[in-house]
Amino acid sequence: MYPAVDEHDEVYAANHNHPGYVIPVVVPPNYGTPQIPSYAPPYISTNVRGSIRTQQWSTALCHCFVDPGNCLVTCFCPCVTFGMIAEIVDKGNTTCTCDGAIYGTLLALSGLACLYSCYYRSKMRAQYDLPEAPFMDCLVHFCCETCAPCQEYRELKNRGFDLSLGWEVNMERQRQGAIVTPVISQTMTR
Repeated sequence: MYPAVDEHDEVYAANHNHPGYVIPVVVPPNYGTPQIPSYAPPYISTNVRGSIRTQQWSTALCHCFVDPGNCLVTCFCPCVTFGMIAEIVDKGNTTCTCDGAIYGTLLALSGLACLYSCYYRSKMRAQYDLPEAPFMDCLVHFCCETCAPCQEYRELKNRGFDLSLGWEVNMERQRQGAIVTPVISQTMTR
């Protein structure tokens, strides 16, 4: 686009002192080490260290009948399952009842509760370093609105949460499990 810099331009600039004249500079391309951008493209999920995420979902999206009780509850009253998931993902900042009521209201009035629930799937994936699979979060919730909460419920359950107890009780149970120390005999025996 610009003409190449040759000796004539430099000689001209040196002999003719024009204040507005700038010698064009051509920077050769860098063919050495590739520069890695400071951002990751939205389709590549990375964790804090910058490597590709290696965690996987513990169950597949359509394995709803692994937990038939939760499958039935989610089919007939998805606001209950969603409320339990949201309370754990929010780490107790909101209640199961509040999130379930919001979800139920959105579902009843607009039928687009999937827009609300896909936010919690994304948040859960970020917390547990899970891939955005099998599709984008909003697409999973839009197309499989019953299967997605079942998968999220199973994932939290497989990570040791009892969703029916809520965030506070789960944290209390984890603290008790972490605090309990083994009993050590005070006498030495041979």
